[in-house]
Parts: sequence; structure tokens; C-alpha cells
Amino acid sequence: MDPKSVKIVVAGGFGTGKTTLVGTVSEIPPLTTEEVLTQASVGVDDVTGVEEKTNTTVALDFGRITIDSDVVLYLFGTPGQDRFWFIWDELSQGAVGAIVLIDTRRLDTSFSAIDYFERREIPFVVAVNRFFGQCLYSDEEIRTALRLNPAVPLLWCDARDRTSCKQALIELVRHALSRLPIAG
Repeated sequence: MDPKSVKIVVAGGFGTGKTTLVGTVSEIPPLTTEEVLTQASVGVDDVTGVEEKTNTTVALDFGRITIDSDVVLYLFGTPGQDRFWFIWDELSQGAVGAIVLIDTRRLDTSFSAIDYFERREIPFVVAVNRFFGQCLYSDEEIRTALRLNPAVPLLWCDARDRTSCKQALIELVRHALSRLPIAG
């Protein structure tokens, strides 16, 4: 029997750690479409808070996780810049849900990703990426700032830590399953 495939999107703003998360949990070397940031992106890509960033995803990141002989997760990381948003519709088609990564230093880059999944009624969780260290904000402060629906799970992760990323994926799958209509 062929395994069932489950598509998950890893989304968020520019520089939130999407490529890192996909690479951290993928059992295969991830496919990335990262390109070097050039002078052409000056004034187009806002690197405030991520000035050390030298590469950016221009199409997608792809990874795979085999759960067992019956289920394989396929991870699709989105590009974060507005000019690549046209790709999101293709990447999100057929997805069971999404992890929206946020960076509390740059919350404004998160609004459009949250809005994207809310408008399309695709289940998602919001994961605060702690890759830069401690966060000065509480769950409630972040929820309020993002105007996050109380039904949307908010969790903390570090995109560099495999266990942390796996927990985010587990929470997303639980959330997506909880939204399925109950047959009766």
C-alpha cells in the first residue's frame, strides 16, 4: 500500500526562519531556492532586525518526514517577501494546515501571513520562533498584538531545534484534526 501524503505549509514573513525549520526537521536534504540578497533588493526587502541575513527564498523550500509506512509529511516553505506572494496559492493548495512562524522583533511581517490562512480557512498555528533568544512578550501580549483568534494555537519554538519543530508540527496536525467535521 502506498503511503498517504500530508501537505503542510511553513509560512511567515521575511527572515522568520522558515527555511531553517524545514531543513531542521526534514529527513532528506531539503530542496531550497535560496538566492543571495543583492543590491537589487535594497529598498525592496526590509532587513530591519535581520541585517545579517544574506540569502532569501525565492520560490519554496521542500522537505519530507516519514511518519510510518502509511503517512508521509511533505513540508513546503513559502518565500517571505511580498513580491513572491503569488506562489503561496500554489504551495497552499491541498495543504492540511500551516505553521506561521513569527519573529517578535518584526511582528508587522506576520499580519499578512495570518490573514492569508484565515481568509482561506486553512487551519494554522502561530509559532513564535525563539531563534534570537529570549522574548520580552507574553502569550497574551502577542495574541493581542496579532489580533489572533483565541481558537488558533500559539506556541513557542526554535527553528534550529528538531524536537521543538516536531512539537509545532504535532500541534498543527492536532489543530487541523480538531477542525474536521464529525461524521455521525
